[in-house]
Amino acid sequence: MRKIISILILLAAFCSIWGSTPVNIRIADGIEDGGMKTKMENLMSTLFTEAGVAQEMKRELNLSALRLADDVQSSLAMLWDNSPFVCMDTEVVQHCISTPTGYQIRNIPLQLTEAPDDDKYQEAVINFDKLGNMTSFHLSISMNLYMNIINSKMKVTDLRRRQLILDYVEQFRTAYNQKNKEFLEAIFSEDALIITGKVIKRQTREGIRLPDKIEYTKHTKKQYLDKLSAIFAANKKIRVTFDEIEVMLHPIDADVYGVTLHQGYTSDNYHDDGYLFLLWDFRDETHPKIHVRTWQPDAYNKDGKGTQRIAKSEIFSLNDFDIE
Repeated sequence: MRKIISILILLAAFCSIWGSTPVNIRIADGIEDGGMKTKMENLMSTLFTEAGVAQEMKRELNLSALRLADDVQSSLAMLWDNSPFVCMDTEVVQHCISTPTGYQIRNIPLQLTEAPDDDKYQEAVINFDKLGNMTSFHLSISMNLYMNIINSKMKVTDLRRRQLILDYVEQFRTAYNQKNKEFLEAIFSEDALIITGKVIKRQTREGIRLPDKIEYTKHTKKQYLDKLSAIFAANKKIRVTFDEIEVMLHPIDADVYGVTLHQGYTSDNYHDDGYLFLLWDFRDETHPKIHVRTWQPDAYNKDGKGTQRIAKSEIFSLNDFDIE
């Protein structure tokens, strides 16, 4: 604890030199252990204060003194390389959520400093183990989407499983922002079915506009990841956002879920919006797998006259796939 307090004092000195303001993250409620609460607050405050200093100095994050686990430091470094961030507020007070493995703090307001204006505002979610050690840092879905799933009347009645699904959805989203191929390789099953849709614009020889056609292509896991590696290498920045989410429990297998998300995808020279469907298998909760991933555009010219949103009946869902 003294080590972290000393780091906070040192960071405050750096902030005064470089014009940054220390960030204080406080936990309002949700945890009774006062020492644990202080430890978590200091870790978060130190992280976001350092992010402000690193952004001001245009350097990499330096969190070695916080003694984070190697995978947490590596994950933060990958995110910083692709999406450097600062906390938007100098004083943040949030509720602590109990999880099966420890604690979670959500709704920490971020600014992705190199993102387009539409994508600059994001929120972070930080997980801790039962000893108050930071175990992960992800870009979160919005609190509204999160609470809609947690409080929904769907058949997913186990709160623990709902939290787990949302946690992996946020890890999945952050992996693209990090360009973290290793996580994506681990999360897809070896025989995963991957389908991507593309709008084909058509017209007659006379130039008369015809209805668009959506062309679907199937990929193996290897084909998809090879293509993704090329995209990661060709683009300095990749950003993925989710602004709609629907979770469906498989009618027979209580460990299989279909998750439909409205996704925004932005790279250096490309942007699209569409519907992402993921078929998750949580039979092994410590190593869940995605058996199906589909993407399709959210709008196209159906009648040759104007662009229309895709009908809900056209969006891939759990009912479109058989699970063995």
